[in-house]
Amino acid sequence: MEYPTLLPRFLKYVKINSRSDEHADRFPSTEREVAFQKVVMQDLIDLGLSDVHYNEKAGVVIAEIPATVDYDVPVMGFLAHCDTADFNSENIKPQIVENYDGESKIQLGKTEFYLDPAVFPHLKNYKGQTIISASGDTLLGGDDKCGVSELVTLAEYLLAHPEIKHGRIRLGFTPDEEIGTGAEHFDVADFGAEFAYTVDGEAPGKLDWGTFSAAQFALDIQGVNVHPAVAKGQMINAIQVGIDFQNALPQAEVPEQTEGDQGFYHLMNFEGTVDSAHLDYIIRDFKRDGLERRKNLVKSIVDQMNEKFGTERLKLKMWDQYYNMADELEKHMDVVDLAREAYRENGLTLNEDPVRGGTDGSQLTYMGLPCPNLFAGEENMHGRYEYTVLESMWKAVDVMLSMVQNHAKHHAVKQN
Repeated sequence: MEYPTLLPRFLKYVKINSRSDEHADRFPSTEREVAFQKVVMQDLIDLGLSDVHYNEKAGVVIAEIPATVDYDVPVMGFLAHCDTADFNSENIKPQIVENYDGESKIQLGKTEFYLDPAVFPHLKNYKGQTIISASGDTLLGGDDKCGVSELVTLAEYLLAHPEIKHGRIRLGFTPDEEIGTGAEHFDVADFGAEFAYTVDGEAPGKLDWGTFSAAQFALDIQGVNVHPAVAKGQMINAIQVGIDFQNALPQAEVPEQTEGDQGFYHLMNFEGTVDSAHLDYIIRDFKRDGLERRKNLVKSIVDQMNEKFGTERLKLKMWDQYYNMADELEKHMDVVDLAREAYRENGLTLNEDPVRGGTDGSQLTYMGLPCPNLFAGEENMHGRYEYTVLESMWKAVDVMLSMVQNHAKHHAVKQN
C-alpha cells in the first residue's frame, strides 16, 4: 500500500540533526535529540493519539493508539530510536531517485562519492523503486528515522481507519540507541506493553531476534618517558605496549575478517604518547560462554603483561553491554511468530540470520519486555553511503498493520 504522507514526513525528520554523543555526561546525551523528540511528540498530538507524554527519566516519548475492539487483547508496542549515528548530521540534504534502473551509479550530491551497484549489489534489488540518499557529506539519518516515520504513519493510518480491528498499541520514541545507553533508562511499566518490536532493521524480510552478546573495555597504559639518547633499559613506550597488547589478541578475529556467527575483538580507538596511551575495544560473540572466554583472554593478556613489567602498567576496565536476546526470546516465540505471519502475508521472504550487532531490544528483552527487531528499510547505515527505499518503508507499515490485526484476531478466537 502507498502512504502519501510517509515520504514528506521522513524528509522533514531527517533534516533535523538529532545525533547522539557517546562522550556526553548527560542523558539524553544531546539536547538536539530531545528537540527532535518534541517535534515527533507534537506530530502525535496533532494526529490525535492518546496519552502522549514525555517520560523525563527514561527520555522517551510515549503515545497510545486506542483499541478498536471491545475484548481483551494483550497490549503490544512498537519502538523507534530518535538519535542518529556518529557521522556528520548537520545540514542534511536528502536526494531522491525515482524509478531507479538497478544498474546506474547514483552520484551523492556534487561530491566525488557514488552509490555504485558494483560496490553495493543490494541496489540491484530496488529496480523501479524510489531511492532516497543524502548528498555525500552527511549521513541520511534513516537509521532510525525510517522507523520513526513508519510508526507515526502507522498511527495516522489506524486513527483514520477505525474499522480496522486491533487492541491497544503503545508507541515509544527513544534516545541514545546508537551509543548503547538509551535502553538502560527505559521505563517498562510506563510504556505499558506486554511485548514490543523495535523497528530498526534493514531490508524487507529481515527479522532480528538473535543478536551478539556484547562487552566493552578500556585499557589505560602508563609508560616511562625518558630522552631517547638514554632510553635503553629505562624507557617504556606506552604506544608500543598498546601495539603489543593488540598483537597478542587473535589477529583474524576482527570485524573485517569475520562473518556469520563468528565473534570478534574490535579496536575502536587508540591514542597516546610515549608516556601514556588509551585504547577502547568492543567484544562480540553470539554465545554467552564465548563472550566470557573472550573477556577472560583479555584479562589474562593484561595480567601477563603486568607480570612482565612487575607492576600494573596496564589498567583494565571492562563491562557487559547486552546479551543475545535469542536466549530469552526462545521463551516467547509467539512474539516472533506474530511477525513471521505478517511477513509471509505480505509476500516477504524471511531472513532471520542473527544480527551482527545489537538493538535496544537486546536490553529490553532482558528487562521483561520481549522485543524482536523488524525491518525499517535502512541500507548502508552510519555513513555517507546510507540510503533507504520508499517502497521498503511502505512495506514496513503494511507489516505492522497486519501484525496488529492478526494479534487482535487471534485473541478473538481464543475468547470465543
